[in-house]
Amino acid sequence: MAAEKPIHQSDRHDTAVPDKDAEQPSQISLRGWRQVVQRGWAGAQADQVPLLGAGVAFFAFLALFPALIALVTMYGLFADPGVIADQVNSLSALPAEVRQLVVDQINNQNRAALGWSAVISVAIALFSASGGVNQLMIAVNVAYDGESRRSAIQRRLIALGLTLGSIVFIVVMLGLVAAVPPLLRQVFGDSPAIRVALSAARWVLVVVLVAAALAVLYRVAPDRSSPKLRWVSVGAAIATLLWLLASIGFSVYVSTFGNYAKTYGVFAAVIVLLLWLWITSYAVLLGAEINAEAEQQTGTTKGRRTG
Repeated sequence: MAAEKPIHQSDRHDTAVPDKDAEQPSQISLRGWRQVVQRGWAGAQADQVPLLGAGVAFFAFLALFPALIALVTMYGLFADPGVIADQVNSLSALPAEVRQLVVDQINNQNRAALGWSAVISVAIALFSASGGVNQLMIAVNVAYDGESRRSAIQRRLIALGLTLGSIVFIVVMLGLVAAVPPLLRQVFGDSPAIRVALSAARWVLVVVLVAAALAVLYRVAPDRSSPKLRWVSVGAAIATLLWLLASIGFSVYVSTFGNYAKTYGVFAAVIVLLLWLWITSYAVLLGAEINAEAEQQTGTTKGRRTG
């Protein structure tokens, strides 16, 4: 096995770094976190994260609709796929154009019973969708300053696993979101307070799921030994918060000040979706940069390359 080696190299000396013996994120001081954030931001500029994010957004756009095909088909095995459209419509933090474009694609999907043709369609859709995940893995590895030793086949298999796992996870959670609120209303009634509580719970669930998905991505995507979840959770939490705030801000801007319909005409919804995907990609990659620097702040969690 190769000797332990940090993935992300910093121009620092151990004597100048506080908290180098920290064994968990909570043991890093405020000064240490300030250094982490500063180096993470500098690393994002050095790694050209805005440009990387644009590339990831493009491939995510290409992967989005095949992923929706797989999601609608798999969810349709157990329940009405219209529930997916209802849940997307309830995400008010997303720009209205993004929600409408996604909902239209969901409603236009063929919801025929599962047969060989549907199985083949799902397999093709999963493979196509995994292309976007594959590009995201490459970008995250760049954020960690890693040179991937995985072959193209290895990367695609991991991307397929992440894609399939994500869709199955979403199917299960959509089922819970659809089934639990009616049960709670039967038990506690349908008062305004209950409706507000259920709406708040939906957003809490979204935030938790996004953070959990990012933690898995940060743990699996870089070509190195998997760190403990408590370390990748830091960047996941920061990226989720940035994504949520940026999505809300972008939604408000588009609905209040944006003039995309006049500028882009029928392509306005596509442009807004691409911009939102870029914002999402930027937040995800910035979280990876912060994770890489948080691990470099201490000598107790150095990732090793695999292979």
